Amino acid sequence: MKIAQIKNDLFNWRKLSSGKIVKYISLTVGSVIIICVLAFIFFPDPFVNILLKDRITKAFAETYPAYSIRFGNLHYSVWKNRLECDSIVLNASDSTFTSSAASISVGGISWVKILWKRDFALNDLTSSVIDVQKIILNFRKSQDELSIRMLNISVPDSQMVTDSIKYHSLINDEKFFAKSEFRQTRFRFILPQLKIMGLDYLALLQGNTYSARSIEIHNVFTDVLVNMDKPYDRNSPNPQMPNEFLSSIKDKVKIDSVNIINGSMKYCERFSIGTAPGLITINKAYVSISGISNDKDHPDTTVINAGGLFMKSGIMKLRMVIPLASKHFSLRYSGSLSPMDVTELNSFIEPGENQRIKSGVIQSAAFNINVNSGQASGTLRVLYSDLSVAVLNENTGSEKGVFDRIASFFGKTFIIRKSNIPDKNGLLKIGEIKYSRNPDDYFFQFVWFALRSGVGDVVGF
Repeated sequence: MKIAQIKNDLFNWRKLSSGKIVKYISLTVGSVIIICVLAFIFFPDPFVNILLKDRITKAFAETYPAYSIRFGNLHYSVWKNRLECDSIVLNASDSTFTSSAASISVGGISWVKILWKRDFALNDLTSSVIDVQKIILNFRKSQDELSIRMLNISVPDSQMVTDSIKYHSLINDEKFFAKSEFRQTRFRFILPQLKIMGLDYLALLQGNTYSARSIEIHNVFTDVLVNMDKPYDRNSPNPQMPNEFLSSIKDKVKIDSVNIINGSMKYCERFSIGTAPGLITINKAYVSISGISNDKDHPDTTVINAGGLFMKSGIMKLRMVIPLASKHFSLRYSGSLSPMDVTELNSFIEPGENQRIKSGVIQSAAFNINVNSGQASGTLRVLYSDLSVAVLNENTGSEKGVFDRIASFFGKTFIIRKSNIPDKNGLLKIGEIKYSRNPDDYFFQFVWFALRSGVGDVVGF
């Protein structure tokens, strides 16, 4: 009886002093808090999935109402202050594209601070480092896909690095061109490495400025194919030229320099289904671009210096000056070509011109072209010798028929200029460049077509 009475006296709250009550309550609350903290430290996933996932989703929807986002399971490491997500899916509300990532991790953000706040401010990202794996973007209308194996974003370092970017059509070439009764251009590219430095992330997220100090691109491969067997669509919107593209962007764009290192390009023109297309290649290319801006108050002029191995034979150099603030498509470009075997051009000449270069050597070539409101004019000075051309049968591709021989004879005698070497007076044929922009010419197509007009004038194609 005495023991029971003592226990009742010990736990009789009415007999306890106010100091002891506060002490017991403090111990209890403190214990609960410690347990919760320990639970969050060692088992944080349930907390972040319940409390954080929904808040991030709502904040994103309020900031970008045209898109919806869905997260997989979240995982948080207190020691590394890093939040990871198993998967993420981003969709446009108009169904124009869908995107996904296999995993994403974000570090350097005070998640506890975000939990106590009512909204998610962009300033909360100033110390963040983001790593994303296996990004895939599907563009449903065009049936194209862009994939990125790895993306690293460091806001403190103002840097973004990507690994293995690929852009291609999800359908084969025949299905791609069959979608339209008009001429189309199919693009593919593989970009093993891209590095952007001096990137203003906060301005980018706010959606008013795209600013970077430099962009470096390594070992990019570009594959372009045009189906020349179909007509232009005169009613379709014209592909935008550089000045048109930048002026169409309402936000501010400023990039100090872009450098492409060891690039390569394959440009093809197909003239009928099932036949080999005309092919032009450039390898070991370098491109340096400076002064990219759409600032109308302080207009800039873009300068491009480029070079590479043309058709695996001659070294080509190119310089362009483009006034980006111009309302009309205008530019100046010039360049040169080192000695090369002209027969290397057969991969392009034979399918497109039904002619075969049997022999010929370019000793040197130089061109200078001005473009004013889409009208190209200029000169081409090319020294070559021993040019021999045969006309091919359009159906068989042969040069051996009697009529083909006659055509080749007339072509070589009355049209094709066999050599273009200065005579005793130092005179030679200077090619006149004259070309008007076609409605569906892309920028580099226009540049090439204009130059090709000068080649035709000198040689006689």
